[in-house]
Amino acid sequence: MGDVFKALSDPTRRIILDELTDRDGQSLFEICSRLAMRHGRTSTRQAISQHLTVLEEADLVRSRREGRTKIHHLNTEPLRSIVDRWPLPRLEE
Repeated sequence: MGDVFKALSDPTRRIILDELTDRDGQSLFEICSRLAMRHGRTSTRQAISQHLTVLEEADLVRSRREGRTKIHHLNTEPLRSIVDRWPLPRLEE
């Protein structure tokens, strides 16, 4: 679970997860383009690739190859384990 918190601690990685939530199954090029166009983030492809590696190590992103292209998908299972460990209290009406 520590890897999940480390992965979520960086604002760029949170934006990457937001972008994969909005449109799952993106290549590195697509993610870099969306970060630049929608968020003004002009990080290098290498920097974004390193962020994706951290997200993969935390199992928040899963990747598969399509030819020479690596496609990235959001995986929310590690987030569920956090919610299961610390469930939100029910608010009384």
